Amino acid sequence: MTMSQTSPAVPSTSPATARRRPHVVILGGGFAGLSALRALQKSDVDITLVDRHTYNAFQPLLYQVATAGLNPGDVTYFLRAARMHQRNVSFRQGLVVDVDPNEQVVSFQDGERMRFDYLIIAAGATTNYFGTKGAEANSLAIYTRAQALTLRDKIFTNLEHAAASNTGEDVAVVVVGAGPTGVEMAGALAELRNDAMAAIYPELDPRRTHIVLVEMTDKVLGPFAPPLREYAAKALRERGVELRLNTSVAEVREDGVLFGDGNFLKAGVVIWATGVAVPKIVGDWGLPQGRGGRITVDADLRVTGFQNIFAVGDVALTPEPLPQLAQPALQEGKHAALQIAALVTGRGTTPFHYKDKGTMATIGRRSAVCDIALPKGRSLKLTGTLAWLVWLFIHIIMLLGNRNRLATFVNLLTKYLAPSRRTNPIVGDVPVFEHQRVDQRPLDR
Repeated sequence: MTMSQTSPAVPSTSPATARRRPHVVILGGGFAGLSALRALQKSDVDITLVDRHTYNAFQPLLYQVATAGLNPGDVTYFLRAARMHQRNVSFRQGLVVDVDPNEQVVSFQDGERMRFDYLIIAAGATTNYFGTKGAEANSLAIYTRAQALTLRDKIFTNLEHAAASNTGEDVAVVVVGAGPTGVEMAGALAELRNDAMAAIYPELDPRRTHIVLVEMTDKVLGPFAPPLREYAAKALRERGVELRLNTSVAEVREDGVLFGDGNFLKAGVVIWATGVAVPKIVGDWGLPQGRGGRITVDADLRVTGFQNIFAVGDVALTPEPLPQLAQPALQEGKHAALQIAALVTGRGTTPFHYKDKGTMATIGRRSAVCDIALPKGRSLKLTGTLAWLVWLFIHIIMLLGNRNRLATFVNLLTKYLAPSRRTNPIVGDVPVFEHQRVDQRPLDR
């Protein structure tokens, strides 16, 4: 579907008699891209937001979609809705295959080209499998809405098939990576097993359904302070999550995981939650790249060697490397936009300074860890119910759109505050189990 022919942001469509405003192209509708978009709301520019999807998915809560706690629509925002609040924006759905920084042209997979005066690359990142054999083919990630839905259906397909076959075999789900995503995923799966399985899967023994969290270092939530890491590990173990620390993954097979020590664990689902990488196609754009393939930028977030191209978020490598999290992306996107606004009016740029607001992760019902940054280098560290309430409030506020906030609030409130055994998982399509048990008795006639 071609949008650029009717887009007011494409210079070629501007009347010859009209003054053409500078055209800003933003590649990516994630945290960084939308932050940049909003920051240019009052600038004398035309903006084209480009993304391969028509929606923004709130990535920090995709694990809730994958574990049947939220509907996908709860965490999805239609990118074209940005125009309802910002008239200098148009949207172009498409897959960018090339950026010519000298000709100032973006090329799409469908063959169309779009010129720009200023470019903000906020293309985000994709899953990093670190060359692990079989990981890409046999594990599932949760960085996109489609991946979260695929994972959700895979989890419940395995449960349904295990219940239908009734062989009494153990069921295992392996989560690789004990960062915030892996910890939150393992905690949610453990609660699903502990709270709901006895009621909705009476055929399965919860004690024989294993949630295994694998981490190659000796700690969970490595970037967090030691007391918070210790609390998270204890909370996971109390929920019955098996922690395999100091354990590497040598291979992911169709039926399980082969660890670096040679041991094999049979598993119906393997979830890959460790590390991200820049999309490979970025390497073909003629821009300087550093560690991990990230685009190198100067202090003002301009791509090194270019005056009108900025890179922000996960795809950017700043002079002082920053974590690939939401807050750096939000702040970088806003800063890049303000630099463009300054350049348009003939002013100079200023260096970017990251303001650390802290980090947080939830383990499950009334259990989370928060490290909130305070002035003068101090921090407030919270655990338990209070940390969980802070986590819940922040994540709801960060959602785009009041409908999303309300729907997420209601669904999470129902999930966490209702009696634990009365929650109703939100599931999709599960294929019918076709295996016929040999010892199955014939129906009475």
